[in-house]
This record gives sequence, structure tokens and C-alpha cells, in this order.
Amino acid sequence: MSLVDSHAHLDFEDFEGDVDGVVSRAAAAGVDRIVVVGLWRSPGNFGNAVELARTRPSVFAATAGIHPHECAQVPEADWEESVRLAADPVVVGVGETGLDYHYDLSPREVQRESFRRSIRIARAFEKPLVVHVREADVDCAEILREEGTPAAGGVIHCFTGDWAAARTYLDLGLHISVAGIVTFKAAEAIRDAVRRIPRERLLVETDSPFLAPVPFRGKRNEPAHVVHVASKVAELWGVPFDEAARVTTENVQRLFRLA
Repeated sequence: MSLVDSHAHLDFEDFEGDVDGVVSRAAAAGVDRIVVVGLWRSPGNFGNAVELARTRPSVFAATAGIHPHECAQVPEADWEESVRLAADPVVVGVGETGLDYHYDLSPREVQRESFRRSIRIARAFEKPLVVHVREADVDCAEILREEGTPAAGGVIHCFTGDWAAARTYLDLGLHISVAGIVTFKAAEAIRDAVRRIPRERLLVETDSPFLAPVPFRGKRNEPAHVVHVASKVAELWGVPFDEAARVTTENVQRLFRLA
């Protein structure tokens, strides 16, 4: 059995000095690949996700993108840098990008334009999109329809919607990824969606260091805990754990073209 954590922020300060320990614990749990999400932090700084992927390609793959929270602060030179990063062979996806109307840390119109630019970059370099969406499903789907989902597809990461929202994104050619929230007591709408989503379109993730699953809720999340997400998926599908692990691993390998 092997698993891939399809979305983790291992270059955040939460993991400073502990990346080797995180990788060791993940491997012990059967998690042998981790997609590290690289995000714009400040002018000239996209974090070190790409560096992690370049130095340990058998463990890490990287994405690179501009989050809706920060998009209003990004200088044009860093948009140009995001294009250069998207062209890098170690970068397997563009994002996370998208819309967040819950916090509105960037003006909504700026978020929408940032999302459009990111879609165009993904399409130009034939990379899948990694989409963050919160309380913005209508606008997110509309922009994807207008711009066109990249041929390489993409994923709605850390899905928090219901079956109707999932079906909209599936119809647009996207995958759905679930994180530790699927184990929370109040997440029945997400669990209902997981039961209905075609199995070949579902991924699992941690979104580390956030959203640790039960029984680690409230603690720092890390890739080893994706086992608990996959276990919940297996329960909802009514299949053995190894089957859920195999299917979700094949899905993320196919989407991100992981060797």
C-alpha cells in the first residue's frame, strides 16, 4: 500500500527544522509522495516548494501559484516569475489559485482576474490547476466555463461543498480532493458527495499544517495523517482501505503525471 498526499504546505514555517521527520513519519505510514504547494509569499518570494521537489524528486512534487488571499499584493514582475515557474519541469500544477469570498483578503474583482490569469498560465503550459474556492462556487464555475478548464484538468482542493457543487466541478472536467474535514462530525454533506463522486475523480490530501483529521483535530497536520482521510473514504465507498489507497493514488499520479 502506498499513498500520495496531494496537497501539503511543507514549506510553511510550521515545519521548519522538521521536514525530515515529517517525511520519515509519512513513509512509516505508507505515504511515499507529497505534492508541496508553492505559493507567492512576498515580492520575489514563492517559498521553497520547488527547491524541495528539485532536491528530493522521489518524495516531493511541487506546484506554484498565487493564492486569492495575497493576489492584490503581487507585483507584475512576480506574475512573470509565476509564468517561469509554471514552465519548470518539476512544477506539476498551477496554484493554488481561485476565489475566497469568506475572508475577502483581496478585493473580489482582483481575485477573479488573478484566477483568470492563472487558468491561462495553466493552459499555456499544459499543467493542471489547483483550485481553492470558499463561498464562491458560482463565480468559480462561471470563470472556469468562460476561460475553459485547461486540457490537463485540475482539482478542487480541500472540497467543502455538497454533491451539487461537486457535480458542477466534475462536469467542468475537474477532480475533487478531500481533506481531514471529511472526518468531522458536521461534514455529512461532504461525505454524501464522496459517496457519489466517481471514484476515478477523487483525491485525498491533508492541506498540512491545517485541518488535521480526527483523531488529531486541533493539532498540527502533516502528510502521515492522510491515511485517516483515505480510511474515511474507504468507509464511505464500502471497500477495503487498500482499495481506496490504490484508487486515490492512481488518480493523483495520473492528474499530476507523477512518475
